[in-house]
Amino acid sequence: MNAAERVIVCRARLRMGLFVGLAVGALLTLVGAIAYATLVASQERQIQRELSWGAKYGSISGPVGCNWIIRLDDGVVQAGPVPPPPGFPQRAALDRVAAGGPAEITTVDAPGTVFHVRTQATATGAVQVVFDARYQLADRRHLLWAFALAAGFGLIAASVTGWIVGHRSVAPLAEALARQRRFVADASHELRTPIAQVHTRAQLIARRSTSAPAERRDLERLVGTTRRLGEIVDELLLSARLAAAPDDGPTREPVDLTALATDAVAREAARATERQVTVNLSTPGGPLPVAGIVSALHRVLAELLSNALTHTPAGGQITVTVRTVRDTAEVVVADTGDGFDPADADRLFDRFHRGPAAGDRRFGLGLALLQEVVTGHGGTITADGHPGRGASFTVRLPRIPEPARHPARRRLWPAHPRAATLRIRERL
Repeated sequence: MNAAERVIVCRARLRMGLFVGLAVGALLTLVGAIAYATLVASQERQIQRELSWGAKYGSISGPVGCNWIIRLDDGVVQAGPVPPPPGFPQRAALDRVAAGGPAEITTVDAPGTVFHVRTQATATGAVQVVFDARYQLADRRHLLWAFALAAGFGLIAASVTGWIVGHRSVAPLAEALARQRRFVADASHELRTPIAQVHTRAQLIARRSTSAPAERRDLERLVGTTRRLGEIVDELLLSARLAAAPDDGPTREPVDLTALATDAVAREAARATERQVTVNLSTPGGPLPVAGIVSALHRVLAELLSNALTHTPAGGQITVTVRTVRDTAEVVVADTGDGFDPADADRLFDRFHRGPAAGDRRFGLGLALLQEVVTGHGGTITADGHPGRGASFTVRLPRIPEPARHPARRRLWPAHPRAATLRIRERL
């Protein structure tokens, strides 16, 4: 499994794990919210029953230190047997209710608790019942703490479960990707020989044919079709090889981009002369090694140069530049041809994308395969262009660092003065 497929599988596992974790977390939150709401509602009903009982019968059923009954009879306030908390009784409420006002139910916040107060009229005046809800609030806090602990352990268990479920559910995806890659590689490999044989026989028939011009043109089209079919199979096979795992795929080795660019330009020299296109090559003057596959990187440079020749009219110019930028090796293929819309720069590398001037040459795999090759080598490829002003493709690959010289072997100054003069002249 290559890096791109590992990313796909890891993302699928992560999404599955997150989905399971979020589902369990949402379920725990819903259960906790329902339990808390049920407790609060039950406590509120209990408090109202206590207040109603105290106001009706003038006695309390809860703890003495948390309930108080205060009476107003003939203008005299009586409270007991335990003195009420600070701020009580609420004399103004007692006077209003005793004067014929409606019953009043209020709450009073205090440090660490909440007082529920009910003031109700009686035959001789009014009664005020005070209920301290500190125990109910404590029960709520205990429930919240218990729910927080349960939610924490539940989320941990959900994460572990999600990871296991994601790993097992995505395993068929990884296997399917591996089977697809093997199928493409096997099919492409098996098709190469018969397609090559058909192409060769078509060429022989076209050369030996003495038929009419129309039939000869049909034979030439057949030769071109078989050639394009062989190129497509080669691209599929190369794509499958690059998608293979590092242990199963081609071996990476130092590749000199300077030599590859020089060879690619030399191979296209005859075609460039025929099309009356000037090709310029600029190199750093020495080897520029990168780690990769020789055939794959040679395909990248050859395809970019061939693409530039196809879209550059007679009298145009193509510049191939090989250079280093910090720890990166760059190859830039620029032409003065048709160019393209900058909005299509990213779409050029999509599979089966055909530009308006592609004609019969583009099969939709060329640039997409180049991007796959470059990405498989840990690099990037970008395109830049404008209609009628040419286009440029830039390939960036990690450069192999030059071996550092040992300090003990480095001579600061030559032993002989004449040798120093010769070295200075060579540098000049």
